Amino acid sequence: MVQQVPSAPNTSGPDAVRTSAGVSSGLLATLAGGGLLVVFMVQNRDDVTLQFLFWGFTVPLWLFTIVVAVLGSIVWIGLGILRRHRRRKARREARRD
Repeated sequence: MVQQVPSAPNTSGPDAVRTSAGVSSGLLATLAGGGLLVVFMVQNRDDVTLQFLFWGFTVPLWLFTIVVAVLGSIVWIGLGILRRHRRRKARREARRD
């Protein structure tokens, strides 16, 4: 008789895909995107002049790139939090019915 050991539950969410080494596909995508961002920043070290309304300033392109990436990730995470909140609220309402 062979005893089977239950596998560990997937704690990364219902849509997470794991490779044979146990690394999630989301982690791989994050590392690949971060690597591409670093390569882009290293290759684009020139200064750029930004104009917004009546302000104008010169910054290195790599700095502008990292600021935009961080702001984009904050927005992405914020949208995920809002989505999760709406789903929880809908589940609570469904349980009351």
